[in-house]
Amino acid sequence: MHGITALADVRSSPYSQYNPQFNRESLKAALRCQGIQYVFLGEELGARSEDPKCYKDGKVQFDRLAQTELFREGLERVATGSEQYKISLMCAEKDPIECHRTILVSRSLKESGFSVIHILADGKTEAHEDLESRLIAMFKMNNHDLFLSADEILKKAYTKQGEAIAYTMKTEEEDADSRKRAQG
Repeated sequence: MHGITALADVRSSPYSQYNPQFNRESLKAALRCQGIQYVFLGEELGARSEDPKCYKDGKVQFDRLAQTELFREGLERVATGSEQYKISLMCAEKDPIECHRTILVSRSLKESGFSVIHILADGKTEAHEDLESRLIAMFKMNNHDLFLSADEILKKAYTKQGEAIAYTMKTEEEDADSRKRAQG
């Protein structure tokens, strides 16, 4: 499928409450049967950092996360792995524009010179540049602004989407409420 030989799981937590076939162990076994390697990179490239410096008012800041040593190490692992494998990054969201793998990871890979192609839910592909155009259109931004360069417009669109999708820490009360609801 698309010639993928390795899958890098960039979910912060490699488990699914609703789709257990996507739990790390099940997924790894299924991929192995298809001759595809699995690596978990959620610690390095996940959207829920353990570093308190990556948060502002309890919300992760992708620009800060992208500057951490751990994130840079994750990108380096992808770069090194790409010399031997054709790698797909996996997360949980269906549309890549709704996921940190696009707004944070793919953006950083593109800035490092990588060609990024997104595999959509229907199996079709979308070039990262086309996704960026879709991102700009999503916020009804004009790519030809009198006062902003095309790069500044794109940066603004990334920032807006990052704010919209960024992980927000739960307060202790919210966490307790969630546990109560889960218990019944």
